[in-house]
Amino acid sequence: MVDEAAREKWDRKHAEAAPATQGPARVLKEYAYLLPKTGIALDLACGRGGNALFLARRGLTVHAWDISRIAIDELQRQSRAENLQIQTSIRDVGECPPSSNTFDVICVSFYLERTITRQIIEALKPQGFLFYQTFTQERVTDQGPSNPSYRLAPNELLALFAPLHVIAYQELGCTGDTAQGMRDAAWLVGQKR
Repeated sequence: MVDEAAREKWDRKHAEAAPATQGPARVLKEYAYLLPKTGIALDLACGRGGNALFLARRGLTVHAWDISRIAIDELQRQSRAENLQIQTSIRDVGECPPSSNTFDVICVSFYLERTITRQIIEALKPQGFLFYQTFTQERVTDQGPSNPSYRLAPNELLALFAPLHVIAYQELGCTGDTAQGMRDAAWLVGQKR
């Protein structure tokens, strides 16, 4: 089941976006050295698939799911152009989250659906990694959603994924020199042990 209003909203946003390919989430790029050499990865709520492309270039078997057909079409076009195999699916991940014990790596960037946190954790295989980055309520710029319910409260990302072993966490908010560091977002790298 797909929320048609949500699909239309995200199709419209992706249709209006510049055609340039997005890169991977900063958390994935910064901690790429933690990725396994082989395995199955999921780019959850992938948008145009910057994370999926990054993971596929590193040799992982990649699945990419998003509610937007336009985003998935763009990812497929880009993956064909680079001769990368990415298994895509137009999917409302809030309604149809990943199955248990399926992925060695899950990456989520700039998507927040608190109701599927448990399923994300369960979808990781033992020793699997979660790379998660999304907007926080404490912010420096106007970037991201205006609705605070789509943004993390202080330390909420830690609480949501408390069952995982935290390898890296960052949430700078407005502390210190706000001209430096990643602001407006928190990130977490966790491992299922």
